[in-house]
Amino acid sequence: MAATVVAVDVGKNTAALSVTDVGRRRLLGPVDFAMTAPALTAVLERVCAVLPPAAVRVGIEAAGHYHRPLLAAGVWPAGWQVLELSPARVAEQRRVQGRRRVKTDAIDLEAITELVLAGHGVPVTARAAAVIELTGWAMHRSRRVLTRTATKNQLLAQLDRCFPGVTLALPDVLGTRIGRLVAVEFADPHRLAALGVTRFVRFAASRGLRVRHSAADRLVAAARAALPAPEALVARQVLADDLALLAGLDAQIFAAEAHIARLLPDTPFAPLITVPGWGVVRAGNYGAAVGDPHRWPGARQIYRASGLSPAQYESAGKRRDGSISREGSVALRRALIDLGIGLWHADPAAKSYGQALRARGKKGGVIGCAMAHRANKIAYAMVRDQTGYDPSRWA
Repeated sequence: MAATVVAVDVGKNTAALSVTDVGRRRLLGPVDFAMTAPALTAVLERVCAVLPPAAVRVGIEAAGHYHRPLLAAGVWPAGWQVLELSPARVAEQRRVQGRRRVKTDAIDLEAITELVLAGHGVPVTARAAAVIELTGWAMHRSRRVLTRTATKNQLLAQLDRCFPGVTLALPDVLGTRIGRLVAVEFADPHRLAALGVTRFVRFAASRGLRVRHSAADRLVAAARAALPAPEALVARQVLADDLALLAGLDAQIFAAEAHIARLLPDTPFAPLITVPGWGVVRAGNYGAAVGDPHRWPGARQIYRASGLSPAQYESAGKRRDGSISREGSVALRRALIDLGIGLWHADPAAKSYGQALRARGKKGGVIGCAMAHRANKIAYAMVRDQTGYDPSRWA
């Protein structure tokens, strides 16, 4: 359909805009305007004054979260179609135009215009309130999980300074209740060594934790053999602060998961929790990454948008497939891989499929992508049909 293109290149505080008709004649711009409501209203008046009687498509390059206000409902006049463009695709279009090493707002606007005229871009549709809220809590949880992982790594480094050898007695210190008890109460190994095995078992029991004598023997032996570093005193103080931070992160992650569990039944992604191995977190992460499911024509487009499709090179009848392209949404890629892991662990049919791939000599990364591809097809079909999981259908 012939349409006039309004190209928008968004920055943190300002944006650039141009208007081009279907014959590639520049009607307005480039025009810079502030990312405020009055400035947008003023520039829209100038745009409407030069528009020919034709359909209008707005092409907006994704720029982290800076472009999100321009995707809200009611920002653009009724009847205008809003398209979201990947920054990687805009950069590729600059290369096609021979401007790979030249980047200006005007050149970006030309690249956006050409992409929209060629029919590229993902249509922006109105999301349900529950999906918007689900996306926010899922993203919040993901950020807190990353922060918790970094905090755990720093915490273990401090623990090694004040209690060397504890990870030999307890390989997963922070993943077990006894490990947390040792980190909180016995960062000073001399205190644990003086307590002894029997008294340590009683100490743990008074705090509702049952410790086997074999584990207590290993911990007390490690405490008696420990050679703390010279900065052990400072390390114990830092360790206490890290433990308090870790407890706060755990509480925030738990609260975010509770919000996701509350919101998921009100979204189109509720059927996903009927799949073995898919809980509210996996289903919520998938829903947050997909957004409005109606904007995707099929499962193939979702898989391609995740960047899990293999890179291909073909010339003179010869084809070579490479590794995954990674050109897509990181959140969607992680969500699909996580869904595939859930299938691998809990679904008998998926487990048989993975074992067959391993028997054929496929590597772990290839099996992971195959599981993500299988999970993507199942998830898309269930959300589209709003049906529960039927093992016979996916056997």
